[in-house]
Amino acid sequence: MQLYNTLGRQKETFVPARPGKVNMYVCGITAYDYCHIGHARSALVFDVLVRQLQHLGLDVTFVRNFTDVDDKIINRANKENRDWREVAQTYINAFYEDMDRLGVLRADFEPRATDHIKEIQDLCSKLIAAGKAYATPSGDVYFRVRSYEAYGKLSGRSLDELLSGARVAPGEEKEDPLDFALWKAAKPGEPSWESPWGQGRPGWHIECSAMSESFLPLDIHGGGQDLIFPHHENEIAQTEAVCHCHLARYWVHNGFVQVNAEKMSKSLGNFKTIRDILESYLPETLRFFLLGKHYRSPIDFTADSMDETEKAQHRVYLALREAEKALTREKWKKVPLPQQIADEWAAQPKALDEAMDDDLNTAQALGHIFTQVRIINRLLEDKNLRASEAGRDVLQEFLARAQQWNTRLGLFGQNPETFLAALRTMRASRKNIDMPRVESLLRERQDARASKDFASSDALRQALQDLGVSVRDTPEGQDWDLE
Repeated sequence: MQLYNTLGRQKETFVPARPGKVNMYVCGITAYDYCHIGHARSALVFDVLVRQLQHLGLDVTFVRNFTDVDDKIINRANKENRDWREVAQTYINAFYEDMDRLGVLRADFEPRATDHIKEIQDLCSKLIAAGKAYATPSGDVYFRVRSYEAYGKLSGRSLDELLSGARVAPGEEKEDPLDFALWKAAKPGEPSWESPWGQGRPGWHIECSAMSESFLPLDIHGGGQDLIFPHHENEIAQTEAVCHCHLARYWVHNGFVQVNAEKMSKSLGNFKTIRDILESYLPETLRFFLLGKHYRSPIDFTADSMDETEKAQHRVYLALREAEKALTREKWKKVPLPQQIADEWAAQPKALDEAMDDDLNTAQALGHIFTQVRIINRLLEDKNLRASEAGRDVLQEFLARAQQWNTRLGLFGQNPETFLAALRTMRASRKNIDMPRVESLLRERQDARASKDFASSDALRQALQDLGVSVRDTPEGQDWDLE
């Protein structure tokens, strides 16, 4: 398996430090608000990476933290006149609800910063003792950036470049504008803990170094591209300055999400939480959309792109449904598959594996899934092939492969009929279609056909079409969908 390593800026063959075992740490949320679509993308990328590593037979220990004390949490608590702990717990609970809906697997360990205050203080003390950090008279602790010669190796930034934009804010007691906070002296009314330097609380960067310490050396450290600098750069410096080992061998970062070709921000009015999106689309549609681009590429969220994703999903689930139906009603004959179809069908699992092994190329893997759907549709459209024993074997294998896609990608594992019904309901709601009226017309048309009143049946079909509903007559009865 090849992974793009941000540290080396190239794809590298993934070889874990311990044969057969992988330790992976991914930076989680700061719990002060509902998760947005960028959080969803990062969570899904590393969810699929865990699934892929497990598919390769590796024993994965997956760690994802929560930042549960931070300026943003404190500010929200003050604004809403709530306890900061309550604010953090509210949005941690919301994170679980959102991720469960998206089918994101729980991490094996989910440490919180406030449960690791001792470890954070111990690491600060080690850094001070090694001359890599210093305490100020007011009780802040800063890391000496210039004491770590490799600073900038992850982001590719030089100290001169960083210094040009660095400033010492009023009241700060830094030795150097580049130095960053490991421990912050308490301000009145803020949460704080007793420490060797007085009452205070952790800085953001030190949390992850302390929480990942018992899992070192990490095989993979991950997060969004926005974390490369300064967060991950600072993590490397403060950890490797005293641990005498690499913090992580592979650094994996997912690309940004834009909304309608613009950077997502509350000021632009295009801020999309997961909950906002799931009011209009099914969770699996959002999952499918976010896996439809290579994880390192930027992705643009638009209503049109979500609608296209929905149509693609519909094609897969419709093929699964029709395959299930064909397997229950055909009388099998000994008719061979054309060699071209047989060869193309047999080649797809390997092609999908190669895509996933090539830096987790989910976009390409989905392309191979759609190739299989096209083969199935060709088979279903040909009466002879559909009724052949060879065709039956392909249909059965198609359903089995879909379960493997669900295990590896978290897609296409639902009951087809149930999913298609949910998709219709969601689309009808979005289009403001009167579903009770549609259902009434469908019943009337069914009764008209049963009594062979084909004139009324045709008129009802037209009435349904006027509402945006297409009807198809099948051996099992009428089937309908939104146009």
